[in-house]
Amino acid sequence: MVIAALRGGSGKTIFSVGLIAALRNRGVTVAPFKKGPDYIDAGWLAMAAGRPCYNLDTFLIDTPIILQSFQRHTRDVQMAVIEGNRGLYDCINTEGMTSTAELAKLLDLPVILCIDGTKTTRTMAAVVAGCAQFDPGLRIAGVLLNHVAGARHEKILRDSIEQHAGIPVLGAVPKLRKQIFPERHMGLVPTYEHQWAQDAVGAIGELAERYVDLGALTVLCRSDRPGASGVPAPDPVSATDSSVSVISTGNPTKDRRPRIGIVRDSAFQFYYPENLEALVEAGAQLVVTSPLFEDNLPDVDGLYIGGGFPETHAARLSRNVTYREQIKSLAEQGMPIYAECGGLMYLGRELILEDGTFPMAGVLPIGFGFSKRPQGHGYTMLRVARPNPFFTVGQTLKGHEFHYSTVHTCDAEPDHMAFDMTRGSGLVENRDGLCRGNVLATYTHIHALGTPQWAPALVARAKEFAARQGDRMKINA
Repeated sequence: MVIAALRGGSGKTIFSVGLIAALRNRGVTVAPFKKGPDYIDAGWLAMAAGRPCYNLDTFLIDTPIILQSFQRHTRDVQMAVIEGNRGLYDCINTEGMTSTAELAKLLDLPVILCIDGTKTTRTMAAVVAGCAQFDPGLRIAGVLLNHVAGARHEKILRDSIEQHAGIPVLGAVPKLRKQIFPERHMGLVPTYEHQWAQDAVGAIGELAERYVDLGALTVLCRSDRPGASGVPAPDPVSATDSSVSVISTGNPTKDRRPRIGIVRDSAFQFYYPENLEALVEAGAQLVVTSPLFEDNLPDVDGLYIGGGFPETHAARLSRNVTYREQIKSLAEQGMPIYAECGGLMYLGRELILEDGTFPMAGVLPIGFGFSKRPQGHGYTMLRVARPNPFFTVGQTLKGHEFHYSTVHTCDAEPDHMAFDMTRGSGLVENRDGLCRGNVLATYTHIHALGTPQWAPALVARAKEFAARQGDRMKINA
């Protein structure tokens, strides 16, 4: 099923997480997915399901690859729940491109529409009927009511929608006195930062069990083989079927695979599981590391530093001088580093916040401040305009940006920017991708299924660095 809504903030994530948790409690194996570019909601969905949440984005990823990804990750499950984004038909053009409705039709899946019932009754029946009639190719199979004021309010909403729109109401959740999921910036607080995340998932699962007709929902969504029936499923890929099984704890092995350090903690947590799996498929061993908990960088041949909220941990990151200096030294020796958004900020000189200025790794000649309003939010398109370690000049890349940080100072020459922006904000002067040696850092997040050349290139540079380091050791010996 696809969980959709009329707009953002209507309760899609609460319903999606709750349904997954309740079904899992009943012994149902659920594959979670998130439509669109998103890390935080995906983290909650993954926690509820107890397995990785994969993103299905028709802007970032070609249609055949989306179909294959969906088939691969639903091969061994009983149900799949896809959380949509924004409103059901919201998109980047008037034809519906990138909408949740487009994805539901592509996968031939029923839509469950979440409705915020605040201060409305019969009018909502007209809204639901309009959504159903707007695109006859879309199947809206049921409605879930949120923020219901009481039994009378629920009855009017339920009867009106079922009588006039002809779509069953499968559940109604009352207004909650207590906020279960804390919010920040553009959405929920990441699970890494929420101390009671598992308790929150359990609480919302209990709400779904109490207020949603899970039996009727399951019947409505039952299908012999939903979606992509004409596209053969890919052969099993044992190394990439689970993001859990491909990550090392940090001890080097004897197999001579290049070791890619993944900087991952509550400061740097935005990683698509497909990106990590692509690195493994390209031949890497992944080594998780954290400047919040380790004084020294482990023995690695390359680094991937994802996005996150380094500003919330700026003091701790700054105090770990040894870790910062080791990254800078290895960058100067030619170790490949790929960084996105928060990782870009960490590689800069400093973070300037209201409570002080905090030195960072100093790999790149750039400093960052912060705004109270989004400085980059949405899809991006980049033209690879200048030489860099990972992409061929002339390529077009698709990604997305999501940040409140601002460039405070930048001493880099324009020629050190690898990308020209054709869509999005970027770093400075419609450019992105600050490059120095084998380091490339960008505001844009990419998805490995939409940018398949990225992982092999990072692994290749790591192999080259490892070989050079091995040669130096032989010479010194």
